[in-house]
Amino acid sequence: MRVYESAEDYLEAILVIGQRRGVVRSIDIANELGFSKPSVSVAMKKLRESGRIEMDPDGFIRLLPAGREIAEHIYERHRTLTDFFVYLGVDEETASADACRVEHDLSAETFARIKEHVRRTMAADPAEK
Repeated sequence: MRVYESAEDYLEAILVIGQRRGVVRSIDIANELGFSKPSVSVAMKKLRESGRIEMDPDGFIRLLPAGREIAEHIYERHRTLTDFFVYLGVDEETASADACRVEHDLSAETFARIKEHVRRTMAADPAEK
């Protein structure tokens, strides 16, 4: 089943918010992504129906294995691309915003080469860590 960019963004946000705060609610996602609460509610319903998240009676959202796999995949791309762009001289904020746009569309081959380059470069230059 194809996962759309917006679903990847929601799953990534759930992962990041969960790491930062420990718990995730729809309002946290709305604030993180700058979306309306009703839009987030619709997206959470679709992610629940697709077996990627679950929501407890108190409204706390948790990634299920299928959702966690996608979220971790996208977040790894985001972090690696951000590091790469910063290494190239792009400021952190712009690098992160650009990484968010690019992370969804790069081929696996291109991403693997960038990831390899970032690891090699950063291992060789401790000042870049």
